[in-house]
Amino acid sequence: MNEVIKFSDWQNLDLRVGQIKEVEKIDGADKLYKIKVDLGNEERIIVSGLVQYYSEEELKNKKVILFYNLEPRIIRGIESKGMILAAVSEDHSQVRLLQPDAEIEVGARIS
Repeated sequence: MNEVIKFSDWQNLDLRVGQIKEVEKIDGADKLYKIKVDLGNEERIIVSGLVQYYSEEELKNKKVILFYNLEPRIIRGIESKGMILAAVSEDHSQVRLLQPDAEIEVGARIS
């Protein structure tokens, strides 16, 4: 069973709508893309393990939900500033990106 968190803990998460602008495979990394995401007031680079689930063409221009205030990490020499959120089946055979269900501006906060 998962631990219950306080509402104030949830409020510390900054989730936002972003739009994928550029996608490229990372040399020497079979599962990783370098993804440029537009957040309205800025663009960020995200390294994400989506290669086996989505083609570059499928990802380009897609609106996604981004974990905005996640501590940056260096992955394969690239600073990744956030995380694209997805639903993942227990056996990891299926991954589906979380997306807004209707049109909304990039940068919109999730609450």
